Amino acid sequence: MEEKTVLAIDLGGTQIKMGLVKGAEILFSTQIDSQAGNGLRERLPEIEKSLNGLLEKASLSSNDIAGLGMAIPGIIDSVDKKILTINDKYNDAPTINLTEWARQTWNVPLFLENDTRSALLGEWKFGKGKGYNNVVLMNLGTGIGTSAVMEGKILRGKHFQAGILGGHFMVNIKGDQCNCGNYGCAEAEASTWNLKKIINSHPEFSDSLLFQQPKLDFKTIFQFAADEDPLAMLVCNECLEIWSACALNLIHAYDPEILIMGGGIMGSKEVILPYIQEKVNQNAWAVWGKVKVTEASLINTAALLGVGSLII
Repeated sequence: MEEKTVLAIDLGGTQIKMGLVKGAEILFSTQIDSQAGNGLRERLPEIEKSLNGLLEKASLSSNDIAGLGMAIPGIIDSVDKKILTINDKYNDAPTINLTEWARQTWNVPLFLENDTRSALLGEWKFGKGKGYNNVVLMNLGTGIGTSAVMEGKILRGKHFQAGILGGHFMVNIKGDQCNCGNYGCAEAEASTWNLKKIINSHPEFSDSLLFQQPKLDFKTIFQFAADEDPLAMLVCNECLEIWSACALNLIHAYDPEILIMGGGIMGSKEVILPYIQEKVNQNAWAVWGKVKVTEASLINTAALLGVGSLII
């Protein structure tokens, strides 16, 4: 069967990535600032303009396109093509009839999926997960995104939230309050959106070299930990423990053969991967053998490829 050419959109928190996708190949791509705090509706004209620019580059028209796929950071009803809920970005998105927008703009069908689920679809079909029937993805970034493939099927669940809420596994019942309302979620304990508070909570902060840094992110934390700054080392180790606990929860919940690690924080993969692999080897309840922990291979493109693959 000939592979179809599709339009794909990945609605990120800082960038909206767009691509013209054909199977495992992104023919052309572009991105724009998300301005997610202002909502999605006002970005639609710019998205339309960008996608039409990609079609022009490829010398294609909307008649050559099989559909439009959108990867969205929320809980998505992929059957009725609705955004059920979205957290702290693109807050107007659930009120927009995106199916009608795609039909009126390009006369194509719309396919919606959660962004981390889309990224796992990309890695499973075209990247590190290829050849496995049981795969888990854990993205470390602004938050912690997760998704699972079980017995050769992407996990969605009755209410479309199965597999994607691993960042809200509670790993410390006496921990910080999360943006979801619970306490001690993995996200609240070890992700970028709460990093400043995590560091400020330590009494050693004012004596640390981190105190003098204008920007506190995980790249800085890992750099200073490598230089043996005591607080950076402490925070680094705490976060590694939280990510390991989250990884173990994912393994115990979904029984994968392989755990794929992605997201911006994996810029420090040389520290993170061996640490989590060792914890998994030691503590995962996997009597059959050892779950392989590996880095994602489709950096910045997995979600586009994944959501594109849904269009059949």
